[in-house]
Amino acid sequence: MAERDEAPRAIRPDAGIEISEDTFPELDAVAAIQRGLHAFNQEMGGPYDREPVTLLARAPDGTARGGLLGLTFWGWLFIDWLWLSRDLRGLGVGSELLQRAEAIARERGCGQVYTDTFSFQAPDFWLRNGYTEFGRLDGMPAGHARVWFKKTL
Repeated sequence: MAERDEAPRAIRPDAGIEISEDTFPELDAVAAIQRGLHAFNQEMGGPYDREPVTLLARAPDGTARGGLLGLTFWGWLFIDWLWLSRDLRGLGVGSELLQRAEAIARERGCGQVYTDTFSFQAPDFWLRNGYTEFGRLDGMPAGHARVWFKKTL
């Protein structure tokens, strides 16, 4: 068993690999990482059947005043972003966006939904809409927490 104070293992010299920081990576380098991980994930977990879920809350003039961005894959809906302008909060618009996203997920055969948020981003909203907390990372950011929620559809 390795000791915790053990120095990190070096890359074998014959591997021909150099590790460097790149603050502005080329798009093809980023795409190679994404393609590689997606391929591995699908090899291990099966086809994603990834489809975006995009719902917009628009003002009469067509201006986007909020919305929900997510995607469905592996029988789950992941809600990545849900935002409303301040004047639309508390009017039921967020719950309506959520209900519509869940309906889309059901139509696509999803049985579960999850999301993450911050403790300053109205976690009670998720609880009121039937979600349960399943993870919390306190101190992210300092004085707050990152919180994960899920729901069975």
